Amino acid sequence: MPTNDTLDGGSGELVADQGLLAHQRRALIMEAIRRDGAVRVSELVEQLGVSDMTVRRDLDALARSRDVEKVHGGAVGLAGRTGDEVGFAAKSGLEPSAKRAIAEAAALLVTPGSVVALGGGTTVHAVAARLANVPGLTVVTNSLPIAHLLESEGVKTPASPSVLLTGGAPTPSQVLVGPLADMVIGSLHVDLLILGTHGASARAGLTTPNLAEAQTNRALIGCARRVAVVADHTKWGVTGLSSFAGLHEVDHFVTDAGLKAEDRSALAEAVGELVVTESSDTSGTEALPG
Repeated sequence: MPTNDTLDGGSGELVADQGLLAHQRRALIMEAIRRDGAVRVSELVEQLGVSDMTVRRDLDALARSRDVEKVHGGAVGLAGRTGDEVGFAAKSGLEPSAKRAIAEAAALLVTPGSVVALGGGTTVHAVAARLANVPGLTVVTNSLPIAHLLESEGVKTPASPSVLLTGGAPTPSQVLVGPLADMVIGSLHVDLLILGTHGASARAGLTTPNLAEAQTNRALIGCARRVAVVADHTKWGVTGLSSFAGLHEVDHFVTDAGLKAEDRSALAEAVGELVVTESSDTSGTEALPG
């Protein structure tokens, strides 16, 4: 009987598991590409225990969403290049445990009755799922998935936040950007901005491969009294095409325990507060003042 695979956190290898859906399987393929830079169809067939046709369909779907580039016999990654952007669906299956822990910690920064801006990305989306029952909350967002989440019947309650969705043109990450989004955001004042990032480094600060998204992120930062960045450890050391903020502009940087000690020190010195979460399967966070 064919089996699907998951990643073994200790070895980084694909190991047998059953019952994964197509989007989960594609997330595993993206993880392998991020780790190795490329994948071969023949290797994925053996590792995933699925047919050659299934693997090729997965690669076709990832190529259509601009997550990979198909080559003869396999695919290569795009995310390592500063100008390329990975789509929302592919990113949603990466680092799930870290994202859950980060989201739980970031949600604690939100107070009832406040106005919160939520940027795009899968980690911010995980935060949004934890804000559905915060009383008196107003959410401003340029993320289509976040707006859909907070307005969906399965989440919506009488206590749910009021949602304001900015206008603009959607990116591959399903974030609305451009002059219209920037104009709307520039007229607002929010108590807290929770923002994701494509990459973060001591030299480049916060970066994205999308120039229009960089400008819209700057507008979001400009309208916020406090800025919180949520990013798992794999984002550190990654540099996108355009910088949109320096680390010194970040009041709270929430990440996971996978971040190396020397990188924690660099971040703690640069940001207002560094919050390092444990695995979502355990409890506790560590806050390091900047």
